[in-house]
Formats: sequence, C-alpha cells, structure tokens
Amino acid sequence: MKEFAQLAKPQILPPLHAGFAPAVLAHHAFWGLAHKSGCAVPLVIGLERGEQSISVYRTECFDTGAAAAALNLPFAERVVKMLLWQKGGWRVIVGGPRCVGEHIRKVYARGGPRIFDADFMAGIYEHPFTVEMTDADKVPPPNEGTVRLGGHLEGCRIGFDLGASDRKVAAVKDGEAVYTEEVVWDPRNATDPSYHFNEIDAALKSAARHLPRVDAVGGSAAGVYIYNRPRVGSLYRGIPQPLFDTRIRNLFFDLKHAWGGIPFDVVNDGEVTALAGALSLNDHAVLGMALGSSEAGGYVTPSGELTTWLNELAFCPVDYDPNAPTDEWSGDQGVGANYFSQQAVFRLAPRAGITLDAKLGPAEKLKSVQELLQQGDERARRIFETIGCYVGYGVAHYADFYELRHVLILGRVTSGEGGNIILGRAQDVLQKEFPELAAKLALHLPDESSRRVGQAVAAASLPIIK
Repeated sequence: MKEFAQLAKPQILPPLHAGFAPAVLAHHAFWGLAHKSGCAVPLVIGLERGEQSISVYRTECFDTGAAAAALNLPFAERVVKMLLWQKGGWRVIVGGPRCVGEHIRKVYARGGPRIFDADFMAGIYEHPFTVEMTDADKVPPPNEGTVRLGGHLEGCRIGFDLGASDRKVAAVKDGEAVYTEEVVWDPRNATDPSYHFNEIDAALKSAARHLPRVDAVGGSAAGVYIYNRPRVGSLYRGIPQPLFDTRIRNLFFDLKHAWGGIPFDVVNDGEVTALAGALSLNDHAVLGMALGSSEAGGYVTPSGELTTWLNELAFCPVDYDPNAPTDEWSGDQGVGANYFSQQAVFRLAPRAGITLDAKLGPAEKLKSVQELLQQGDERARRIFETIGCYVGYGVAHYADFYELRHVLILGRVTSGEGGNIILGRAQDVLQKEFPELAAKLALHLPDESSRRVGQAVAAASLPIIK
C-alpha cells in the first residue's frame, strides 16, 4: 500500500495532515502509468445484491507481466472496498488477471483484513459472502434497480432524522416546516430497545403538537433499512442481538401501530440527504454528504430516482496515507467516517493545539470547537480548512463512481462559519486539481436551518398519503 499511496501527490495539502494521500490522485496516477506502459488490460468488477440486482464497474490494470503489476493488488482491493459500500453486494465477481481475483478472495476470507466487510454484507443480504473469478468479458451484464420515493408535500406530516448524537424532528404542513426541534441523545450506549421507541415517540409527539393532525410520518436514520426494518446500524450497537432481532427489527412497525397505522416510511439517512438536495435544487444527479456523527451519503440519479445501492460512504476509502486513522468499527484505515464527520474534528483538534474536555459529549465537543472558530481562533479555522481539503478530494473521488451535477454538503459539522470554510477550501481543490470537473459540478451548502434539520424536513416527504 505504501508504494501505491506514493502515487497520490496533492497540490493543496490539508493544514493539519501532511501525509494525506487522496484516493482520487492515486487512482488517476495508476491509470496514467498503465496507459503509458502499454500493458493495460481490462479489470471488470461485478457485484450482486438482493433480487439478482447486479452492478458492474469497468476499469483497467497492468498485465501480470508488467514491471508495475504489483500495484494491481492494492488498487483492486481499494476499488472493491469502494464499490461494496457504494453499491452493496454479497457476491463479488472479479473479471481480469487471476492473481487480482485471488488477492480479493484472500483479503475477504475468514482471518483476512476485510472480514468485517464480508460479514456485514452477508448480514445485510442474508447470504454467504463470496468472491468469484472469471475473464473480464464474462462478467454478467448490469441489472440495476431504482425506486421512486419522496417528494410528497401535501398534508400534515412529521419527519425525523436519527443521528448518533442528536435526533431531529420537523412538523411539516403542505411542504412548509412549521416547527423543528433538536434533542441530544445517546442511542449507541442504550441496551434496552424501549429507549429508542420512547425517544422517537417523544419526538413525534413534540412535532404533533404543532399540527392540526398527522397524516404521515417519514424517517431518516443511520444504518441499513430494508422495507422499514433495520438490518444493521450504529444506532443500535448497544442492543444485544436477541433483542435486536425481536424488538429493533420491528421498531418502526411498532411506532406505526402506536400512531394509528398511518403511512410510516424509514430509509437510510444518506438517501434523505440526497433527496433534500434534489428538492432544494429542483434538479437531479445529486450526491448528498451529511457531515454528522459519521458520514452519511445518498444519491439521486440523473433521472430523479433513488437507487437500490447502499451508498454507505462512511466505509469508503478516501485516503491512502499508510498512517491514516483507523475506523473504530470496521478496523480499516482512511475511510470517510474519519474525514467527513465530527470524528474528524475531534481527531484534528489535538493537532491544532486544542484540548477538548473529555467530560463533554460529542455534540458539546463539536460546539466548543465551533465557538472557538466564531471567536476568531485560527487553530479552529485550520481544522475546518483541513476538512475542506478532504471534501474537495473526496468529491472528486466520488465523481469517478457517480454521475454528478451537484453535491450537497450538510450536517452538524457544517453549522456556522465552519461550513463556509469547508465549502471554500473544497472549491479551491476542485478548481486547481480538477478544473474540468469543477466546470460541470456545483457544490452547495444549504442555509443554516437546512444544514441542521433539512433531512428531517425531507424525510417528511417520503410517505405517500393514499
């Protein structure tokens, strides 16, 4: 990985991360070397999800006899990791040099460094995780699926957004938010499912007091949700598995029953981020990035649909620095959760010379850094400038995997002046390093209210009122 990381040489270094090795630059340099060598061969990655949905990614690598063929292995491993968390899949089909497929099979096998990912995918799709090898021209054709969801504004609705450090709720009447609320909570350490039910129910009741009636409820929450049932999610990490299976799986059906059986839809928070962007911009081909307790991602296609992909960008690699921070959950290095979230703020604070009060919760720690920034503290400014660099290179990397016209950046980390600093530095990166992309891609930062509660408002538009 060290040799591969050395291909990434950013023109704009983050102030607090001298070793930053952006994934996008390593990939572009790799492709350039392969083409220049005259030894480039096809590498095709297929991923099968539920209901036989298949995504296919086509790229190139070195022929096995090329002098730089050793770079194929870290390149392919990082690409597969990116694709798994972007698209999802229990079956990976590697079409290309056999040694590449064998390497992918090894790292995702029991005892391998990517076993977390393999087990996670097996749990989501309820199928053993497998890696298969074939020729590049024998990978099955793509079979994608999309769903039309959201954008329903009529009636009296409640939308909620569940993060790891706070829960938000909005009362929405005919598309207009008449009340919003944020409450700090601690779901990850809760061991009783009743905590989740009672907290969400309290949020709904608080919003309902500001509406003449409640016609529907829509929810945005961290994790993977299929047909309103949580499959996995960091919000429920404290719940023992038997209680997860018997109580959390039916959590939102129990809430729906408690609210009289009205339309009640819950999806991943990243999808609602993208939906919020599409609604506010009145356009499509939108990637949403929510910089909260972790990173949430979602995508609205150029035709205005949500995908059946995972879009779990928190686990997608963005930095190939050999000393990149390690994600506490997945055990992998350089993934989005440590770059586009309040975790990044906390990681960078000591480098900036800021000591955070260990007695404070995550929301209060973030607020303390934002207050320093508001007071003109240059140390705090360097933190948000660093995150802005991350965002610029990260967006360019995502653009190699998504067709994009817009990227919407929101979440608690973007509140206040920090959001403007992040946006400005990200735009600097795109304009200097990727001018062609910058000419056709717009970055957006919603107004302060939308940054904080925009997902809750968009979530309210999810259900169809029959």
